[in-house]
Amino acid sequence: MHRSLLFPLILVLLIIIELSASVNALYGPSSPVVQLNPSNFKSKVLNSNGIVLVEFFAPWCGHCKALTPTWEKAANVLKGVATVAALDADAHQSLAQEYGIKGFPTIKVFAPGKPPVDYQGAREVKPIAEFAQQQIKALLKDRLSGKATGGSSGKSEPSASIELNSSNFDESVIKSKDLWIVEFFAPWCGHCKKLAPEWKKAANNLKGKVKFGQVDCDAEKSLMSRFNVQGFPTILVFGADKDHPFPYEGARSASSIESFALEQLETNVTPPEVTELTSPDILDEKCGSAVICFVAFLPDILDSKAEGRNKYLKLLLSVAEKFKRSPYSYVWVAAGYQPDLEKHLGVGGYGYPALVALNLKKKLYAPLKSAFERDQIIEFVKEAGLGGKGNLPMAGTPVITKTEPWDGKDGQIIEEDEFSLEELMGDDTGSKNEL
Repeated sequence: MHRSLLFPLILVLLIIIELSASVNALYGPSSPVVQLNPSNFKSKVLNSNGIVLVEFFAPWCGHCKALTPTWEKAANVLKGVATVAALDADAHQSLAQEYGIKGFPTIKVFAPGKPPVDYQGAREVKPIAEFAQQQIKALLKDRLSGKATGGSSGKSEPSASIELNSSNFDESVIKSKDLWIVEFFAPWCGHCKKLAPEWKKAANNLKGKVKFGQVDCDAEKSLMSRFNVQGFPTILVFGADKDHPFPYEGARSASSIESFALEQLETNVTPPEVTELTSPDILDEKCGSAVICFVAFLPDILDSKAEGRNKYLKLLLSVAEKFKRSPYSYVWVAAGYQPDLEKHLGVGGYGYPALVALNLKKKLYAPLKSAFERDQIIEFVKEAGLGGKGNLPMAGTPVITKTEPWDGKDGQIIEEDEFSLEELMGDDTGSKNEL
């Protein structure tokens, strides 16, 4: 290639690279803002000895783009005093969901040994720096009084591991659908004492994902005998089959226990389900505690027949399977069976099937405005998980009526009995003859 043509070509390539980088991220490699991801979040934030300000952003968010220069200035102002960081919540959705991120940008401030707090002040350098200063003063005050020790694994942080005994074991562990990892220990055991800080660290790092518990075998001889504990510490894993726990025999470090627990979690996930909404109890159970409840309104059985309805349910189940790690629930109801719910969620005017993302606690909902197809539904679920767009307030609480569940069969048209005009007018004809 001629040298005169080579330079413009290189220049164009550099511009393309620069533009693509700006599209994919708001902060470049030379930015003073620490860029976070699932690999470094623990070391940079959770195990930090100081105050960390984290912006959860999405690259497409206009408010996030507007905040970028301010956030970089704040990073420079607070350099050496507090850490200013950012996480692309679009690229790392599961981590963002773990901290309940619903909109962008969301700023959370992390202090050692404490849950994160939201920053809700003005998005300007001075108020951001002043808020960080307040958090630093609070941290110093705690350390002077002996309440704080440094990282998130410090002694001031309570353990997420639950004390188990013969009174609460079955209710907490055996009847639970969660994955439980339980340590059977003795207070006098040297190996148990050595394990204690690692156990606490693993339990705290996996809080909300895996349940940890411990049994004092000196006080709970019956549980020790029931599970045939022969030495200390013994770690048993209560997975999907709670009646047959198996021992953990890996290294007794927090990282090893965490890695093992996350592997087990993959095989212990409750199978996804799409439940028919036939009573108020089902709405409370499935939608009351879920972060988002996806409610599908399917066509009348006479319109879709059993084959068509089963295709819709199979489609919804495949979506539920894809997002089985997310705290979502899925319910369905036939058109017209829950009229008050349809009225509250604005369903019916644009036909069936319809799908609505519902946050029952906040009384907010958002309808699916694209086609009722797998790819479009998946995008809709992703968007709802990131805070959604176009959320609408739900006026009041809908009345859910109790209905009979679908029997899995095609619908039947009820035919009226045939009758003759003579049978209908029989009595009148008789009376006229008598006259």
